[in-house]
Amino acid sequence: MIYNDFKKIVNISKEEISGQILEQNRDSIKIKKEKRAIENLIRIIDATLAICSKKSFQAMSIRDLSAESGMSRGALYSYFTSKEELLVLIQAQGREIANRVLCDQIAHGNGPAEKLRLGIKSHIYLSEAMQTWFYFTYIEARNLPKDEQKRAIESELQTEKIFIDIINEGIQEKVFRDENVVLAASVIKAMLQDWYLKRWKYQNRKVSVDDYADFVINVVESTLLIK
Repeated sequence: MIYNDFKKIVNISKEEISGQILEQNRDSIKIKKEKRAIENLIRIIDATLAICSKKSFQAMSIRDLSAESGMSRGALYSYFTSKEELLVLIQAQGREIANRVLCDQIAHGNGPAEKLRLGIKSHIYLSEAMQTWFYFTYIEARNLPKDEQKRAIESELQTEKIFIDIINEGIQEKVFRDENVVLAASVIKAMLQDWYLKRWKYQNRKVSVDDYADFVINVVESTLLIK
């Protein structure tokens, strides 16, 4: 699988994401017309990510968001009651999508070695397709309320747990060496994050997303695979 194949298989559209946010928050979102609500959620999220690519979410004002989205402050408050609530909406949806896509793709794997390759590629490819969202989710996690910070940490550990389970399966089937499994999963997660946190570095070096995914897989397999 290469990145272009992944994009055809996994269609993560803005409409789908905003539709899921609407479905999960129907009690609090005051706009009842679905089409209009989804269109405005897209505008709000796009504006938030655009502003936060230049300054922090904490520094962003509702006036900034109103100007960037082209929506009045009153219209914005039809979708959230505070900046904190908006941050939670965006963060929670990003985590849910990442976990769902990762698990769905890994499920297609035939054996631990293929599952590991699919897990690495799917995470890197998804973070390429949703780069601004991944970066925002990572950087702004510190501004979440305490209970949401706990959920963000749990999500981080859940991703590692997915790789821990795959590696343990490979050790049991004598496909992988019996290495420090938790440390191996932690290092894999760090390499996955490096793609979207330091994407500028790889762009400057003309490293494509496919090149990076293949390199990470080669590094991991050279450590774990029994040949």
